[in-house]
Amino acid sequence: MTAPTRVDHFIAGQRAAPAFGGGTHAVVNPATDETLAEVDLVAVRAAEDAVAAAREAFPAWAAMPVGDRCQFLFRYKQVLETHFEELAGMIVKEHGKTLAEARGDVRRGIDCVEFACAAPTLMMGKSLPQIAVSSSFCRTEDKSGVGIDSTVDRVPLGVCVGITPFNFPVMVPLWMWPMAIACGNTFVLKPSEKVPLSAVREVELAHEAGLPKGVLNLVTGGPKVVDYLITHDDVRAVSFVGSTRAGKHIYTTATAAGKRAQCMCGAKNYMVIMPDANQDAVIEGVIGSAFGNTGQRCLAGSVAIAVGDAGTWLVPRLVEAAKKIKVAPGCDAGVGMGPVIDVASKERILGFIASGEQDGATLTFDGRKAAMPSQGCFVGPTIFDNVRPGMKIADEEIFGPVLSVMREDTLDAALATLNRSRYGNMAVIFTSSGYSARRFRTHAQVGMVGINVGVPAPMAVFPFAGWKQSFFGDLHANGEDAVKFYTESKVVVSRWM
Repeated sequence: MTAPTRVDHFIAGQRAAPAFGGGTHAVVNPATDETLAEVDLVAVRAAEDAVAAAREAFPAWAAMPVGDRCQFLFRYKQVLETHFEELAGMIVKEHGKTLAEARGDVRRGIDCVEFACAAPTLMMGKSLPQIAVSSSFCRTEDKSGVGIDSTVDRVPLGVCVGITPFNFPVMVPLWMWPMAIACGNTFVLKPSEKVPLSAVREVELAHEAGLPKGVLNLVTGGPKVVDYLITHDDVRAVSFVGSTRAGKHIYTTATAAGKRAQCMCGAKNYMVIMPDANQDAVIEGVIGSAFGNTGQRCLAGSVAIAVGDAGTWLVPRLVEAAKKIKVAPGCDAGVGMGPVIDVASKERILGFIASGEQDGATLTFDGRKAAMPSQGCFVGPTIFDNVRPGMKIADEEIFGPVLSVMREDTLDAALATLNRSRYGNMAVIFTSSGYSARRFRTHAQVGMVGINVGVPAPMAVFPFAGWKQSFFGDLHANGEDAVKFYTESKVVVSRWM
């Protein structure tokens, strides 16, 4: 067996060997238990070099016309298309998701690059001429030449940092750095130590597309590297996607250090099934939402609330559909669900299943007994019925393939249940009633609503709009919020005499 690859940093346009001076993390294929690579966890010196490279590159990059910056992104988009299958294959290997899901990961990332190409329009400022006239400088009756004009420009911040999670190794970094550099900033990316290989390749491809050195840098590492980056004097803004616990720490630490911060965090997402909903659409939507990506996404629907008579058919049909899901390595033919990311995640998910049994929920489909490989971090799709608020599986984010079914008599009761959650990422309703859909979209206290859509993931032109404990900050990722986050306003008041 060959020795594991040592994951390089990427600084100032080239790979930089890790020092491995204070601890490592193994990158493991969760489907086979094969160690793929080793990550330097305490790469503070590399982080220092990355910030220095970004700081040095900033003046020239910010001075480049925005159209020229976007020409790079046009070229990069084509490079990503050329290497599409390579990146998807890397995701399957280091993350474990199915090949179809990995392709979706890359495709949605490319969508973000395309959106960033609109920066010349999105960065346009505002102007208001002749806001005032100074009569002391007016020598004629015509005052048009001595008025005072005002403009607002959008200007880049400087060095920005992105800290990304394991569940979307290609897409989430592309939420961040393409728009950041399109706006004239330079960037340091710190990917998850669990899935760094595809992120390193993503950054390497950017330089193959002609990105000047220092504009985009990557360092691996753990919490010490994160804390170093988010408190560094030269860093102006921090973007984060991950758990609520980590997000709260990063937001409070970064803002206390004077940084702008946006932290997209955990979730507990509810799906409300009305009696008038199309049953086939419900089953397809709920199964896809709960068990797609092995439940490891912040838009996974983990609680289904059956309203009224929907409870008579929902669970039997869900169990029937779950039985058909093939649990296997991501590249296997016909696979429906791959492994979870690592042993620790598997053990945590199994703990949630055990707690559901202990709390009195009805285990209608036990994923621990599903047909699946003996090797790897596999957990089958799991369905609980008769779940009540207050149970651990009802209230806490599981981040795995566990679906809890609750029952309510009315839509308003279902809304009251989901609105009690401390999270506010998304909620979904399945219904054929326009009245129910409109009432739901008005009263659901979440940032993203799905109507007969199991996973209401916004395209890049819209913000990823979590609420409550699912988001810390003001401006969200993607959409016009991203442009505002990665720029600041400069007001100019001018007079010519």
